[in-house]
Formats: sequence, C-alpha cells, structure tokens
Amino acid sequence: MKLTARIFLIALVFAGLSSFEAHKFYVSVTKVEYNEEAETVQIITKIFIDDVEQVLNERYNTETHLDTKKETARDRELLEEYILKKLKVEVNGEEAKLNYLGVDYETDIVKSYIEITGIKKCSSIGVENTVLMEKFEEQQNIIHLTVRDEKRTMILEKENPNGLLNFTD
Repeated sequence: MKLTARIFLIALVFAGLSSFEAHKFYVSVTKVEYNEEAETVQIITKIFIDDVEQVLNERYNTETHLDTKKETARDRELLEEYILKKLKVEVNGEEAKLNYLGVDYETDIVKSYIEITGIKKCSSIGVENTVLMEKFEEQQNIIHLTVRDEKRTMILEKENPNGLLNFTD
C-alpha cells in the first residue's frame, strides 16, 4: 500500500473513532486526469461541505447553504469563485485557464468539476491548491494525477501548497 493511501486510511479510521465530534482532520482530494483523446485535463475536487461553508461565510460575510433546500444560485457562484481563486494549474509550464463546469454532492462532500481544454501534449502538470488553508492550519490537499498510464500523488500543505510532476512522453 502506498504511503499516501496509508495516510488517508489512517485519517479515515481516526475520523470514525472520533465520530461523536466534528471531524478533526482537514483534507480535500483532487483528481487531475489528462484525456489525450479529448485534449483536455479533467479535474474533480472533493471538499467537506461544512468546512467550505465556514470559509465561504467568513470570506464573503454571508450565510452559505450548500446541498440544502436553502441553497441559492449565489451560494454556487461563491463556491465557484472561491475554488477558481484557490486552485491554479500549469500544464507544460504555462498557467492554464480553468473552466468551471459545475458541482455535485455526495454525503457531506461537495464535488466541483473543472476542465482545461486544448491540451495536445502533457509532459508536466503543476498544481497550487490552497483550498481551506486560510481557515485550517492542518489542511492537507491531496492531488491524484493521471497522465496516460502514469499515476502520481502529491500532498499539499500550508507550508508547501505547490507541486510539479513531470511525465514521460
């Protein structure tokens, strides 16, 4: 079992043992995948709803309700604005334009879908992910990258929110 998988598994076990309190670990998981045929980089980021609501409420001085009957179009706009400010991606050394496609929900998790188009070749991907880092000192943003048959993982933290991976052609 890879080290990053073990760390994530330990965090999940810890969460289960302390389920009588709010979760005490702060993590997001982002999947970044290069689709050579479509010439796109597809991104899915997963964040705990309660954590991102706290940050949105403080950052925009509002009361945000995600995945409830109280959710408004403005709540989704704030989420999109926040994600696009906190997530930066470079492909082949150049900053990429992120196209926010939408949002979906799982139990306690918000999933944001993002796409980068016009990527004919992918030899490196750099990611800066500072989601929730202004609120939670212990925040870790796990990035799973797939380019062709190569899979890699990075763990980004407040002290080191950037990572760059090179892939073989």
